[in-house]
Amino acid sequence: MTSVTLTPEQAAVFAAIEGTREHVFVTGRAGTGKSTLLNHLNWNTSKQIVICAPTGVAALNVGGQTIHSLFRLPIGLIADHEIEQNDAVKKILNAMDTLVIDEVSMVNADLVDAIDRSLRQARQRKNEPFGGVQVVLFGDPYQLAPVPGDQAERAYFADSYRSMWFFDARVWAETGLRIFELGQIHRQKDRTFTHMLNAVRHGQVTAEIGGHLNAVGGRRPLPESGAITLATRNDSVNRINAAALRRLPGKSKSNPADIAGDFGGRAYPADEKLELKLGAQVMFLRNDTGSPGEPPRWVNGTIGEITRLDRIVKVAIDGEEHEVEPATWEKHKYTWNSAQKKLTKDIVAEFTQYPLRLAWAVTIHKSQGASYDTAIIDLGQRVFSPGQTYVALSRLTSLEGLYLERPLRPSDIIVDENVERFMSLAEREIAELPAP
Repeated sequence: MTSVTLTPEQAAVFAAIEGTREHVFVTGRAGTGKSTLLNHLNWNTSKQIVICAPTGVAALNVGGQTIHSLFRLPIGLIADHEIEQNDAVKKILNAMDTLVIDEVSMVNADLVDAIDRSLRQARQRKNEPFGGVQVVLFGDPYQLAPVPGDQAERAYFADSYRSMWFFDARVWAETGLRIFELGQIHRQKDRTFTHMLNAVRHGQVTAEIGGHLNAVGGRRPLPESGAITLATRNDSVNRINAAALRRLPGKSKSNPADIAGDFGGRAYPADEKLELKLGAQVMFLRNDTGSPGEPPRWVNGTIGEITRLDRIVKVAIDGEEHEVEPATWEKHKYTWNSAQKKLTKDIVAEFTQYPLRLAWAVTIHKSQGASYDTAIIDLGQRVFSPGQTYVALSRLTSLEGLYLERPLRPSDIIVDENVERFMSLAEREIAELPAP
């Protein structure tokens, strides 16, 4: 059970989800507490709730199932193909009151319509959007986009939908979507930096803002330790981490993960084989569960250094040593319990590993959700997806911690025009929230 106290705006959104049957989209800038609210909903709802996400790691992070595994949908385009459902799937889809989809910005319109069709079919309510299930969406379209498929898939979307995005699914023509945008930033305290991040988010970076970010980020030599490099490409990240590990004296120690059950594929939440050395720079991959009532010793994204590596692992954070225990990630699956007449969430696989990753560098994509006091932003030769620069910059807790491998260019600020269209129209409908 979590003991998080919600802010007034988070509490207002929770009340709207819990107290109505309306479909809700919870969005907000990086660091506004969307994950905190989702976690609170998971623990405190009185409804039969099912949580899912588009990828395996995202599902693990929220204690849910992947969309495809929950609905037994084929990978790739579904279009108007027949959807096959066995009795087990029908029971789960009939039992739920509320379906929660996290990281919904990565879900394409075709998949949203397939979810709608699956629920109507299983619940035998063909004329009711989502078969009468309340749908609650979490995500920020300014950060993560759906991944385009091959040429044929792109052509299908061009012919069939206004865009690939979840908000252009056909089902929304039949039902409303109530939109809440969380506004209270918990990651950054500096209003000037928050203003700059907002400009990057919306593609409204002036020469003055760009100049200021470049002046701060490029005015001093890059730090040799204590900072993480956020890069656009996997190969850059692997090269930086491997080279830095090699430079350290001594032999590396390999820590294999303990994997129980079927994880299905290799979407592991941490390294299957974690190579560490004394002095290695590491990043924590989840929050400290710690002692009740005590502040967490680390959070997802905290940077530290390995100081002991024999029978136990110790990591120094800001000069203070902490023993780190292996953590267990659980893979869940929903089933219908006919005896208790309710949905149960069963653990079908477990992955146990130290919640650490080598952290001289990490991809911008994998930095999602993390906070860093100091980071080197390496945008490479070019930024190739909308929101990438915003995600990288918004990981930082303050402007003082920003270092740029190269100056920002106007071409680095990419905002998807479909997101701008949807959010500019949607913002007129955002529910009034009580002032904090």
